[in-house]
Order: sequence, then structure tokens, then C-alpha cells
Amino acid sequence: MRLLAFETATRRLSVALWQDGELLERSAELANGGSELLLPWVRELLAEAGLTLAQIDGIAFGAGPGGFTGLRLACGVAQGLAFGLDRPVLPVSTLEALALACGEREVWTCLDARMNEVYCAAYRVAGDSVEQLMAPVCLPPAVAPAPTFAGGWGVGDGFATYGSVLAVRKPDLAGLHADVFPTAAAVLRLAAPAFAQGRTLAAAAAQPIYVRDKVAMTTRERLARGGLR
Repeated sequence: MRLLAFETATRRLSVALWQDGELLERSAELANGGSELLLPWVRELLAEAGLTLAQIDGIAFGAGPGGFTGLRLACGVAQGLAFGLDRPVLPVSTLEALALACGEREVWTCLDARMNEVYCAAYRVAGDSVEQLMAPVCLPPAVAPAPTFAGGWGVGDGFATYGSVLAVRKPDLAGLHADVFPTAAAVLRLAAPAFAQGRTLAAAAAQPIYVRDKVAMTTRERLARGGLR
């Protein structure tokens, strides 16, 4: 089985190729943009693996939550390729990919959602399996729900931005991985079993997972949430 994946929900953009369990990846951290890199990365990965695009069996993408533009980018590129190849697609939770990428067992994932909010959820990881313990939410960090497991790790750039506030919510964390981001390789590790079992979608049915219903606030709303950032 040969699969492609895109993860662009954060400032770390990545593309990965899965070939019968072997993974190749390209990635870069970019504050803005980067869409022009995705297809060249695809071509590089295919050339390195000795494959053509027509040999790809399916395409996965990090569906969010995350930056609105990034989510639309990953979904759009995945859909475009899938339409052209007549292949299935699979949206994968960006927070699940983040949990898997960190290498810890019990994880409180937290991404900076801007607008003085965070996307957070909690998971238990065993091998390449990720069990959801707390569903994703988008809330101000001071009221974000904390997982009930003892200890565990805080993972994601939400802890880099709001670490002191989140620490009050769960003071018994074993440690932080604030510099870990979701990756396309992690997306593929989660997607491969679903593709093998046929749990996929037609390209037209793929959608991002926004979690946040509103992607912009008025100045008054932003000030009420803690100021302009």
C-alpha cells in the first residue's frame, strides 16, 4: 500500500509518503505561506521511492483543528490529487497526530488557536493506536478542561504560549513538549490501518475539522478575551 499525506494545520508544514510501512517525509517551519512547497515535496518523495503519482493508493490529510488557511490548504491539495487519480481520501485529526508524534503515552495536546484561545484534547497512545480521552475543544486557556489521568505530558505550542496558565489547570504534568508539532508521518501512521480496512471517503466528501465555529472576532470580542495579539 502506497499513501501520501499532508499536514499544514500549524506553522510546521509536512508531506509524507508511506510505502508498505516505510515512511519518507519532507517538512519545514514557516511562519506564513509554504503552499508552493507541497507538490515539489511530493515529486521529491516519489522520486526517492522510485514511484509515480499513479501508483499512490490513497491520500490522507491533517484535517484539524488548526489554522483556517492551513486546513483548507491540506484539504484542497489532498482533494485535488484524489480527484485526478480517482483515489480515496482520509481526514485525520491533527490533535491525534500531535499526540502520536510526541512519543508519550498519556498526552494533553494543546495548540495555540490565536484569538486568546487554545485547541486542546487528551489521548492515550499505544504503539500507533491513539485513544481519545477528552474530545477536542476551543476555549480560552484559563478555562480549558484538563484531562483526569495522573501526570501525563503537555504537548503542543499552546504550552509555549500559555504554559503558565495551563499549568494551573493541571499542575501534576510530568513534563512538556511545547516544541512538538503534528506531522504528516504521524498522519500516515494513523491513516494506514483505516485505508487497509477501507474506512475512507470519496474526495468530494472530505472536510476540515474546525472545532471553532467562528474564525474571526471583532475588536471588542478580542479585547474581552484578553487583548489583541
